[in-house]
Amino acid sequence: MREIVFDTETTGLDPNAGHRVVEIGCVELINHVPTGRSAQWYINPERDMPEDAFRVHGLSQAFLADKPVFAAIAHEFVAFIAEARLIAHNAAFDLKFLNAELAALDLPALPHERTIDTIALAREKIPGAQYSLDALCRRFDIDLTRRDRHGALLDAGLLAEVYLELVGGRQPGLSLVADTAASSAVPVAEREIRPPRAHAPTADEQQAHAAFVATLKEPLWTR
Repeated sequence: MREIVFDTETTGLDPNAGHRVVEIGCVELINHVPTGRSAQWYINPERDMPEDAFRVHGLSQAFLADKPVFAAIAHEFVAFIAEARLIAHNAAFDLKFLNAELAALDLPALPHERTIDTIALAREKIPGAQYSLDALCRRFDIDLTRRDRHGALLDAGLLAEVYLELVGGRQPGLSLVADTAASSAVPVAEREIRPPRAHAPTADEQQAHAAFVATLKEPLWTR
């Protein structure tokens, strides 16, 4: 089972208002185990960088000026995620931006049904908790010292650790037991059944026992 944990950074909150994607970060999981394979793209948004967005991720217009535009990396991004399930924190936000970028190139949209939203997953697993990425990292004792600012690849890596905790912890395979038990029969080894052994005493054993009892004072066997 291949999954891609991903995150985006943008120039703002709404692609319909002209905001664009400026970074994509992806981390690959196979059967809930990180493979060490990842991908990152910085993207020239072909517009200015609002100060509010810059304070979040620190990606300036000058830094992004020589980076490729989305059209130049779109096919590489689509090829990397392939048919994998997509994991994101507030997935609707990231999909809204990515699908706007893909639509501008007449490329197929990423369906919402293909994603797992870790905020929704956390609400199901730990009701009443705080659901920001920072709060979930602290809850699961995941190191946040590197996160002085948001960054798509960094956040995707942290989210991958949070996601693995939410689906069963960091011991690969244990979380799969419940999922597979309902869908696949567990083979049961056949056991050799032996015929019962006779336990009745022989005539010699009965005589020996009677002789022994006769030597006892008020034996229980004679009461």
